[in-house]
Amino acid sequence: MFKTVVTLFRGSVAAAGEELEDRTALLILDQQMRDAAAALERGKRTLALAIAQDLQEGRKLEATVARIADLETRAVAALDGGRDDLAKDAAEAIAGLEADRDAALTARALFASEIARLKRHVASAQARITELDRGRRVARASEAVRSLRRSGIEAARPYESTLPEAESTLRRLRERQMEAQAADDALVELDAATGPLATAEKLAEQGFGPRLKTTADDVLARLKSKRMPTA
Repeated sequence: MFKTVVTLFRGSVAAAGEELEDRTALLILDQQMRDAAAALERGKRTLALAIAQDLQEGRKLEATVARIADLETRAVAALDGGRDDLAKDAAEAIAGLEADRDAALTARALFASEIARLKRHVASAQARITELDRGRRVARASEAVRSLRRSGIEAARPYESTLPEAESTLRRLRERQMEAQAADDALVELDAATGPLATAEKLAEQGFGPRLKTTADDVLARLKSKRMPTA
C-alpha cells in the first residue's frame, strides 16, 4: 500500500512538473521571439545607417573628382603661361585630392561589402522569425491537444518525449548551424575586402610594383605631358 502511494505521488509530481515546464517553455519562446524581433529592428536601422553613410561618401567622391578636374585644367593653363610655380602648387593640391579620392573609393568598397552582408543578415533573420512564428502557433495547438489528452482522452507518459519537444530541439540545431554559417561567411567577406589591398600596399612601399598613391611629382609630370605645343 505504501509503495502504491509513493508511486502515485511520484507520478503526480512528474505530471505537474511536465505541465509547468511546457507552460514555461511557451512563455520563454514568446519572450525570445520579442527579443529577436527587437534585434531585427536594430539590424534594419544599422543597415539604413550604412546605406546613408555610403551615399554621403559617394557625394564627397563626386565633389573631389570634380575639383581634381578643375585644378588640372587650371594647372595646364598655368604651365602654358609660364607659371611653373603656380602649376606646382596646383599639382600638390591635386595630389592631396587624389589621395582623398582613393581613400573614398576604398571606403565605398568596404561599405558595399558591409551593406551586402547586412542585407543578407536582415533577410535571414526575418525568414527565421517568420518560421519561428509558424512553429509557435503549431506548438500552441499541440499544447491545446495535449491538455485535452491529459483531461482523459489520452494520458501522456511522463518519461516519453513529445512532438513539440522534438521540434524545439530541431529548431535549436538549425539555428546554431545557420549562425555558424553566417559567421563563416562574414569572415570570408572580411578577408576578401581587406587582405589583398593591405598586401599590395606593403609590396608597393618596398618598391615592388607601382605606387598606390599619387605624388605631386607624378601629377606635375602628367600635366606637363598635356601642355599644348608652342608655336
